[in-house]
Amino acid sequence: MATTKKTANLTEEMKNSEMHQFFLDELKDIYWAETHLAKSLPKMKKAATSDELAKAFDKHTKETEQHIETLEQVFELLEEKAKGKKCDAMEGLLSEAEEIISDTDKDTMVRDAGLILAAQKVEHYEIATYGTLRVFAKTMGHKEVYDLLTKTLENEKATDVALTKIAEGFVNKEAAAE
Repeated sequence: MATTKKTANLTEEMKNSEMHQFFLDELKDIYWAETHLAKSLPKMKKAATSDELAKAFDKHTKETEQHIETLEQVFELLEEKAKGKKCDAMEGLLSEAEEIISDTDKDTMVRDAGLILAAQKVEHYEIATYGTLRVFAKTMGHKEVYDLLTKTLENEKATDVALTKIAEGFVNKEAAAE
């Protein structure tokens, strides 16, 4: 995706405001989260039992890579370098996903149910974060940033719905029967 050359025309006063600095800090947090999620999703795909869930993780990996690019555009619009700040929440969620893989038997729907649980926890964290960040952007008058974050938020919501459909479609029933 081509990056835009426009910037948010930030005044020095805004750049130095506590709210703007907090906003940047939280953008760095979700940037770290997305970059680490992009590394973890292929492991989740590999651990998945069903082809449908594996394909969903593959799609989610590609979308996450797009979210990283979108965040880089956001940083550019805000005249900042794109860099991450360790996100303890995502680190914990990804650690939990790894525990689910190690605590469940390979080639079982119980593992898939656990992977969906872990992935939806991640999605809900991202939905909460992007939802809040876009409101911050709107409040500070960053229209283009708001639009970019809104697009990502809608994508995160769609991923959550897709995971629910897989769980309710067959994974949970088959897991319960194992």
